[in-house]
Amino acid sequence: MILDKILKKTKEVVKQREKQIPLDWLGRSLAYNPYAPRDVKEYLTSTKENPYRIIAEVKKASPSKGIIREDFDPLVIAQAYEKAGVDAISVLTEPHFFQGDIEYLTGIRRYVGTPLLRKDFIFCEYQLVEALVYGADFVLLIAKMLSKKELKDLLNYAWHLGMNALVEIHDVQDLTKAIHAGADIIGINHRNLETFEMDMNLSEKLIPLIPNGKIIVAESGINDKETIHRLHDVGVDAFLIGEHFMRQDDIVTSVKALKEI
Repeated sequence: MILDKILKKTKEVVKQREKQIPLDWLGRSLAYNPYAPRDVKEYLTSTKENPYRIIAEVKKASPSKGIIREDFDPLVIAQAYEKAGVDAISVLTEPHFFQGDIEYLTGIRRYVGTPLLRKDFIFCEYQLVEALVYGADFVLLIAKMLSKKELKDLLNYAWHLGMNALVEIHDVQDLTKAIHAGADIIGINHRNLETFEMDMNLSEKLIPLIPNGKIIVAESGINDKETIHRLHDVGVDAFLIGEHFMRQDDIVTSVKALKEI
């Protein structure tokens, strides 16, 4: 399974980074961190004035599609997103399967004021502290690759650090974990991370099972206004869109076309 391969490699990488910069050293640097995480819930909640909240993704490649954007400059892309008025920016930091880099977070945070999501395969507290140090406001936690206890502990630790988390689900079992953990931002990934198959009706199936008061984010396969309208009508607040924007010559125009009411 590709998810197992990614997680195994991620654990190897994190172990190496911990040897270079131990957790206590990393934690000490927080005293000098100029970036306080922002409450992203206000940026992701659908309103009458801003119904279609967009989390736009800085993403060079993926295991299923290979290189998505050859002309890839993360800062230029993030500045285009900010100019277009996106509500948050997702930054891929996984280096081996998605060709991301945690340094992208720092560079973008220095010059872009939009809230940042660290999108990676997070399984330990070290990665959460890293996310905070490098400038993330919130992080991705994938329910599929975590036990119920692991998810709850990581979410609580993210809150302890002042960050929030987008808890990603794909089925009822994942949703059960997310509810048990107390997640207040739930992302429904239409793509099965084990088979890469898409189910664009998944949001309609799972949203009725989600308790009221949660922020709901739709992920994967979103590339037109019709899909956004349909998903918004069934309760989606925000839309995480990466590949579609990464394939556009004019990112600003593309974002505005999907975001306009």
